[in-house]
Amino acid sequence: MAEFENIVIGKSSIPALSITIILFIVISVGFFIYWYMKNKQQINISYLVAGILGFYISARVLELGVHYFCIIMDNPVSRFITGNTAAYVLYGVTMAGVFEECGRHIVLKCIMKKNRTPENSVLYGIGHGGIEILAVILPSLITCLVVAVMFSTGPIDVALKALNITEETASAALPVVQSAATFGYGMMVMNVIERVFAMLLHISLTVIVFYGVVSGRKRYLPLAILIHMLMDTFATLYQRGVVPLWSAEVWAGFWALVSGFIAVRLYRKMKERENV
Repeated sequence: MAEFENIVIGKSSIPALSITIILFIVISVGFFIYWYMKNKQQINISYLVAGILGFYISARVLELGVHYFCIIMDNPVSRFITGNTAAYVLYGVTMAGVFEECGRHIVLKCIMKKNRTPENSVLYGIGHGGIEILAVILPSLITCLVVAVMFSTGPIDVALKALNITEETASAALPVVQSAATFGYGMMVMNVIERVFAMLLHISLTVIVFYGVVSGRKRYLPLAILIHMLMDTFATLYQRGVVPLWSAEVWAGFWALVSGFIAVRLYRKMKERENV
């Protein structure tokens, strides 16, 4: 397969991927350990589990089910969306915002009716963001690491055979191999920063949705959906090759700070009500 012959794994690819994997685990677990040690008398682990399950059901089952029809299957709808950048971006950010934030709202309002403390809302967000790292992002990084190791330690034909890459699967495997070859310390930094921003966003949006639930104010769910959509806009544009990666990271950082600012204010309001 000629398309793989000129691929050279960069010297920094394997160490950069390895460090990124370790840091991703530290981020997801570290947020939980810090919050648990700080608030272990006020939190209930059921909210962590609810965050994990809420993300999985809303984003990995229901949202992916819609993606299967609108993106993966070959039909007029999927051809229109994938063939039009504006439609693709609007569809992508809307689905992410609606499914994840409505999922949070439903779980927090209809299922988690006990122990509604501000601390538990943060714990829910940690579960939501942490499982996204461990179950979605981490496996793809591990795959890239395995590919990088295989292509750097032996002949290409041996690597292709070991990775079960055939003529039929070559087109799907090529982007993964290219990503593994070009992954360096710059990408490592970008990925880690992006995940920290994403964790902060998930926690902040959970606090916003949670405040809407406990206060009975309906406007906070649409606010969370809107912020989520805005946060994902540049990331989706980057996927389409419209904007560079650095701009997507700056944009994500801005909205993480905006959502964090709002969440801190609402968190303090809830704490003040507890102390009255």
